[in-house]
Amino acid sequence: MRKFNIRKVLDGLTAVSSSSSASSSSQQQQSGNRESDIPETLQSEHFQLCKTVRHGFPYQPSALAFDPVQKILAIGTQTGALRLFGRPGVECYCQHDSEAAVIQLQFLINEGALVSALADDTLHLWNLRQKRPAILHSLKFNRERQRSTQKQTEKEAGIRLDKWITFCHLPFQSKWLYVGTERGNIHIVNVESFTLSGYVIMWNKAIELSSKSHPGPVVHISDNPMDEGKLLIGYESGTVVLWDLKSKKADYRYTHDEAIHSVAWHHEGKQFICSHSDGTLTIWNIKSPAKPLQTITPHGKQLKDGKKPEPCKPILKVEYKTARAGEPFIILSGGLSYDTVGRRPCLTVMHGKSTAVLEMDYSVVDFLTLCETPYPNDFQEPYAVVVLLEKDLVVIDLAQNGYPIFENPYPLNIHESPVTCCEYFADCPVDLIPALYSVGARQKRQGYSKKEWPISGGNWGSVTQSYPEIIITGHADGSIKFWDASAITLQVLYKLKTAKVFEKSRSKDDRPNTDIVDEDPYAIQIISWCPESRMLCIAGVSAHVIIYRFSKQEVTTEVIPMLEVRLLYEINDIDSPDGEQAPPLPTPGTGSNPQSIAPQSHPSTSSSSSDGLRDNVPCLKIKSSPLKQSAGYHIELVIQLVWVSGEPPQQITSLAVNSAYGLVVFGNCNGIAMVDYLQKTVLLNLGTIELYGSNDPYRREPRSPRKSRQPSGAGLCDINEGTTVPEDRCKSPTSGSGSPNNSDDDDQKMNNFIEKAKMSRKLSLPTELKPDLDVRDNSFSRSRSSSVTSIDKESREAISALHFCETFTRKADTSPSPCLWVGTTLGTVLVIVLNLPPGGEQRLSQPVIVSPSGTILRLKGAILRVAFLDTTGSLVPPAREPWREHNVSEDKDEKDKSKKRRPVSVSPSSSSQEISENQYAVICSEKQAKVISLPSQNCIHKQNITETSFVLRGDIVALSNSSCLACFCANGHIMTFSLPSLRPLLDVYYLPLTNMRIARTFCFTNNGQALYLVSPTEIQRITYSQETCENLQEMLGELFTPVETPEAPNRGFFKGLFGGGAQSLDREELFGESASGKASRSLAQHIPGPGGIEGVKGSASGVIGELARARIALDERGQKLGELDERTAAMLSSADSFSKHAHEMMMKYKDKKWYQF
Repeated sequence: MRKFNIRKVLDGLTAVSSSSSASSSSQQQQSGNRESDIPETLQSEHFQLCKTVRHGFPYQPSALAFDPVQKILAIGTQTGALRLFGRPGVECYCQHDSEAAVIQLQFLINEGALVSALADDTLHLWNLRQKRPAILHSLKFNRERQRSTQKQTEKEAGIRLDKWITFCHLPFQSKWLYVGTERGNIHIVNVESFTLSGYVIMWNKAIELSSKSHPGPVVHISDNPMDEGKLLIGYESGTVVLWDLKSKKADYRYTHDEAIHSVAWHHEGKQFICSHSDGTLTIWNIKSPAKPLQTITPHGKQLKDGKKPEPCKPILKVEYKTARAGEPFIILSGGLSYDTVGRRPCLTVMHGKSTAVLEMDYSVVDFLTLCETPYPNDFQEPYAVVVLLEKDLVVIDLAQNGYPIFENPYPLNIHESPVTCCEYFADCPVDLIPALYSVGARQKRQGYSKKEWPISGGNWGSVTQSYPEIIITGHADGSIKFWDASAITLQVLYKLKTAKVFEKSRSKDDRPNTDIVDEDPYAIQIISWCPESRMLCIAGVSAHVIIYRFSKQEVTTEVIPMLEVRLLYEINDIDSPDGEQAPPLPTPGTGSNPQSIAPQSHPSTSSSSSDGLRDNVPCLKIKSSPLKQSAGYHIELVIQLVWVSGEPPQQITSLAVNSAYGLVVFGNCNGIAMVDYLQKTVLLNLGTIELYGSNDPYRREPRSPRKSRQPSGAGLCDINEGTTVPEDRCKSPTSGSGSPNNSDDDDQKMNNFIEKAKMSRKLSLPTELKPDLDVRDNSFSRSRSSSVTSIDKESREAISALHFCETFTRKADTSPSPCLWVGTTLGTVLVIVLNLPPGGEQRLSQPVIVSPSGTILRLKGAILRVAFLDTTGSLVPPAREPWREHNVSEDKDEKDKSKKRRPVSVSPSSSSQEISENQYAVICSEKQAKVISLPSQNCIHKQNITETSFVLRGDIVALSNSSCLACFCANGHIMTFSLPSLRPLLDVYYLPLTNMRIARTFCFTNNGQALYLVSPTEIQRITYSQETCENLQEMLGELFTPVETPEAPNRGFFKGLFGGGAQSLDREELFGESASGKASRSLAQHIPGPGGIEGVKGSASGVIGELARARIALDERGQKLGELDERTAAMLSSADSFSKHAHEMMMKYKDKKWYQF
């Protein structure tokens, strides 16, 4: 009988199970698989995620401060952010955890510290002596409910309501901070220990005892420049009190009918000036409280008969600065008359009898006068005014006639027009930045101050990156800016205005064709740029594409070359409302029969079809007059999609340009078009379904869109978001108004938000077949492509990815050839073969032949990115042509060279390698990534990136002589995967998708760098490279540098003799615990900050070095003390021995007489 062996059965089942799972899931055991031959050098330890720097203007600024000795500027924002600026290239960003608005900032002058007062009743002390500033101490004022009753005394009510910080003042070289509150009381904080003093100035003791009304919040606190014992307190109601700190009573009280906004001292301490809500300034003598010495209405109309001038708008702030030679400066913001409707905000400089009104582009948030001395009791000698505007920072030169402004060296004009898209390029050609700078230098404005930028504190970092980086931003007004982003700095290089090629509409009635969008018809949607050839291609929101070529010469283009493309697939539409016969389907271009749409030198004049519908009309009108183009980017070709039977062209969703082939390709939800920009002809114009041929997996029938139209969409971005408009104002450029249907279902809202994020990233249309995900929330909007019914959504498959390359197009190929890989929103990848003529003159005369290859690959989710690896695992860049000047006549030798020039791929792969498995295609979609072996087209690796979310941005990037796939998901995770094995290397929760701006602007680049638009005015750069994170501390600049404090002003002989100089005050004696006692514990809570520990650890260059030196000194001192201790012990032992011997001798001769010795 045969013995039964259970082990063999189990082994067999295990073998069958493992083989079936391998073949069904990852297919990694295919024949010819060579992935094991590619060494993968990237490991998890090579990745770490951290923020590097933030560029741009601080969004929603609210406070301003300046250290006149360190020459550092600080700006606080309504979201709790701090931006610190030193010399150009030295910037720092900090964030309060509470994200409450910053009310006021106060530097501890030349101490390397900053106090911030927030709207949540907290004070924070920042340590600036480290490269990444941190909070040392915090003080939280306890907020209680207003339970006061009429029976409570005014004092009790004052304590209970004394929770709102309204004004802070820190005298120069003092450690006691005065804190004014909304209730009108003043508390005093020791900034060293960050504890409250028991000394409190109560509002009911400061004002007249006979007064029954509350004086209002404290709007100003300052000590007399000549007497530190006298404190000037300004209340909002119009009362000003001069308080004697020693006697704890008011010396003088000054009352005025109008509310006070600010107060400023004359440096001699005998006069002060107040600004009021009726647009007046009052100058007071401190010893004459009855009435003001002088009343001025800077912008009021002086009426006849001595009548009082008409009231003006409030003067929000005034400063009073003196100079040794000449009249004092009175500088103020606001105060314009009410009849100046439409006049821009202004800053007024009154100097002697002259008054200069300086108009600003935005509202004035705050301003500071920069002076030569930090001492308030000396002539101030003002030399500049820093004006913080709502969306700009302006510095005015007071020393030159006309008050010119300084040229701002900081990159604060990113938002000059709202940013609509970003691209980031690391490791660019070394000659690119100088070339862009040379042409951009000619665009600089004139008329700036000739002096150096006055904010000059800090030092640059000691380590810089060795590779050039460029950021390109596209804007709502059609402009494009190139930025030098090397070594964690940012500087504008060159600005290109794409809108100047179009006729500007003079009125709303004169713009019938731009209603594809309500506003910003020139807004940039997509940027495609080749750094090596410097070819630039942009797609705009009005379905237009412009190709640019870089030139260092200035040219005048007589006729702008243009093409009009009718990108819409149509067949007989049985269900058409009017039952008309649709035009026949356009045939794709072939070698002998290019697209029938010929290049046009002027705009098309056919504007309507036979039934009156707009037809064959582009959205924008191109200029017919000659166009002068200065050195930089020159127009090569303008391509516009046209209206079709009353239906506007759908916006472009994907774009690619290739300089070696001379081709540009773009697609939208209707189909794809390819243009030869050298011959100015359309090579391909197909609907997406027609790309499949008979291989369409959905078996769809092409449909023409319904004739009904929806309201046109909103613009790409709005810089005012977050103020009066909901956060999702930055929406898809194609979005229109959805049907209002309010729903309280949070899950449905999240689905709507996710669907909207996809639309924003693609900038157009639905990405998945989800008919159920209709918009049900009024705050979200539907895509314009939803003008088709949900049934028709299947046929609206959009082009989402385009990639030119030189690779294997079919399984039977034995050598790579030029081709185009096309990705769609339904997860399909199709390959189009390109047959290019030889270079030189033949390239301009012979047609390019375009044909489908029949290759179709499938992934889950919309295709985002396609890239190729060689057999070593290195990225294969597309074929590209090196840049050369086209506007210079070539020599005969150069012409011969150009004839022979044939673009080839720069792939490291060589023909000596095996023909099979020569390359690997890496394809990333919204849901998964695949690595396909070519030419066999076997899927050797697959990775499901996310199941519950979707990928917003995926890029295949180079890092540490290798490559990886980097992804940013809508759930906030940043992930990286090795190539080609797609092994997870990094998965960090970083940033939840809370704003469409993030989805639209997030991008990765080489060497572990990435960026996104964190606010409408700021770019946040991050790194996912461990090496960069380790070097970041050395790359960052230092804000604090050791500087000697200027000498105090000389009192002079007679002032010293007769006591006329400034009088000092021992504040410790007044405010210390021994004199004033302890403050109530219920009033405020002290919170130690993390900066104490970080100050020891983090400031590698400054504090650690000081600690090391101190430690060495302590060791040396300890060693000397040890030696001294040993010597002391030896002396003690010797003394003890001597005492012992002396005692023995005394005992021996104690009883003997003198004559017995």
